[in-house]
Amino acid sequence: MKSLSLAAICAIALGVMALPPPAHAQTKTVKACEEEWRANKAANQKAGITEKDYVVKCRAEAATAPAPTTAPAPAPTAAPAPAAPAPAPAATKTAPTQTKTSPAPTPTGAGQFATEALAKAHCPADVVVWVNLKSKVYHFSTSKDYGKTKTGAYVCEKEAEGFRAAKNEKHP
Repeated sequence: MKSLSLAAICAIALGVMALPPPAHAQTKTVKACEEEWRANKAANQKAGITEKDYVVKCRAEAATAPAPTTAPAPAPTAAPAPAAPAPAPAATKTAPTQTKTSPAPTPTGAGQFATEALAKAHCPADVVVWVNLKSKVYHFSTSKDYGKTKTGAYVCEKEAEGFRAAKNEKHP
């Protein structure tokens, strides 16, 4: 009876060790970040934080958050059993996933950035614009479409070759 329960404990321990590691943190959606801002609207407005700035910062912080780690399983006390092969590490995604409720940036080329902060760091003296990769039109930060189209990226205006400014917008 004792050896049967010890064997069961060892089998459970080996099963736990064979589980895949937890998935890496995903970038928050625009909608999730907007909801967070609205939940603390009074405090954010008092601090002078606009919703748009909060969303950009929220998504950038979620993308750089470290992945959760798990503690190693305790070693079995019985005689060692043949070890199961180690699971392959989970593949990490380089771009956030897209949903129908909240568009996510999908940069595809050089000079295209997933966040406004990365684009501003790349070209601090130039105006950062949002390019719609599908329509080949770019929008300024004063536009309602800035950072909101389904497929797009932040770029420096001088590097927006092959794109044109939206006709209904004025240069800031």
